[in-house]
Amino acid sequence: MNPDSEGPIYCAEQIVIPAGLPDILKEFTKAAIRTQPADLLQWSAAYFQALAKGEILPVKDRLEQTLPSAEERLGGLTKGALAVLHKQLDHKGTVTVEEVREKWQQIGCAQSKLEELLTIGNFSEEVEWQKFLALTCTAVEKTLPAALRLLCEILSPDPEGGAARVPLGQLLSLYSFLAQVDGEVSREQVAAVAEFLTKEANRYNGTIGPQEFLHPSCPRLDSALT
Repeated sequence: MNPDSEGPIYCAEQIVIPAGLPDILKEFTKAAIRTQPADLLQWSAAYFQALAKGEILPVKDRLEQTLPSAEERLGGLTKGALAVLHKQLDHKGTVTVEEVREKWQQIGCAQSKLEELLTIGNFSEEVEWQKFLALTCTAVEKTLPAALRLLCEILSPDPEGGAARVPLGQLLSLYSFLAQVDGEVSREQVAAVAEFLTKEANRYNGTIGPQEFLHPSCPRLDSALT
């Protein structure tokens, strides 16, 4: 009997399983479980499109335990989601807003939250990815110091749970940007933080991490009114 016919199939020998299909479906299922996409069909389309093009998949590294109320408040923004977006977009440096919108939607983050961040950061047609990432971290965390810690954890090549160190210049640039957007952090305050962290970075080959800027001896990072 022709296996393409609409008639009944009577034996297993008539079923031809494409080579690689079991492995593809296995990896897809594991990725879906880790990522927990809000819109499974939309995410699945993005997953297989990226797989076919050899691009970075919209897949979280691990399953996140996030309270439904918190995820709803954050519009789907989590550390895992930001890490996925960073892997997909950081290599481009500057990206179009449309590229961000596409990846943002694929990972299941709320479009309203994206538009809010674009407005706050005064971004128009293009964005410097790392600045946008830094701003997005402030939407996930409640304080500027906590947002900088999250930013370092995403940017750093250190393993999960490690020191999360990044180049000093990179951190100071992003901190200055966030301070400017905040509007309540003075230039003198930013300069004091930069002076302190520069001395600390000399001890670690020009890198800095949360251990230094969260230390009590570090000048205050955010506004005194925060």
